[in-house]
Amino acid sequence: MSIDQFAGLGPLVRKLHLQLGDQLGLAIIRGDLKQGELLPSESKLCEMLGVSRTAMREAIRGIAAKGLVESKSKIGTRVRPDESWNHLDADVLRWQLQVADTDTYLRKMFQLRNATEPAAAAIAAEYATPEDHRHITAAFADMVEAGADNTLWVVADLKFHKAIYRATHNEFFWPIGQLFNIALKEMFSIAARGSHRPRALVEHRNLMNAIIESKPQLAHELSSRMVSNASGDIVSIRSGTEPKSTNESK
Repeated sequence: MSIDQFAGLGPLVRKLHLQLGDQLGLAIIRGDLKQGELLPSESKLCEMLGVSRTAMREAIRGIAAKGLVESKSKIGTRVRPDESWNHLDADVLRWQLQVADTDTYLRKMFQLRNATEPAAAAIAAEYATPEDHRHITAAFADMVEAGADNTLWVVADLKFHKAIYRATHNEFFWPIGQLFNIALKEMFSIAARGSHRPRALVEHRNLMNAIIESKPQLAHELSSRMVSNASGDIVSIRSGTEPKSTNESK
């Protein structure tokens, strides 16, 4: 890769090492810097970008902490294989979303949702506390209050699903809930344009009740159906065929 690709960053409007890390990380995720490739030398990067070694070292230290690169004395800084990247890191996820095409993004997100959401709902139904119930109920109330406002609907929907992950009381699920707060925003924004909202409200209400009533199997089934219906809704929306608006969910 030519160092010229890093030139022309424009005014540095936030902390320099964060912006440098952002540019380097995005270049790695995008494939401008190939896996296994050595980064340009620190002195070369500093020279071309007009930044201090301190700022550059902090930037490289930041992306190294995310698993993107590793530095070795007398060798340099090399891009690590993508299986070594911390894909749950907020910045890594944001960079991936910036470069992914919509079809790939949606496919991977639905794969993850299918694998985790029903299980999280079932565990939440077993372990949720009264306080968790209040959080889930409040998020659902926000969905109802959102009415036809797509922005408020998306915020409330994300809040609802994040509350379920928290209600598992399993800290290994929590990063997924945090990840969804970033990754699902685009998906939910697409879905919010559909006419299926009355059905979605019924689905969310039923899932909320199953969790509050401590019914793990039912919560699992309802969550699985919700994700499946959401996938179909998005396919219909993107193809120009509006999904039917029904209240038939049970």
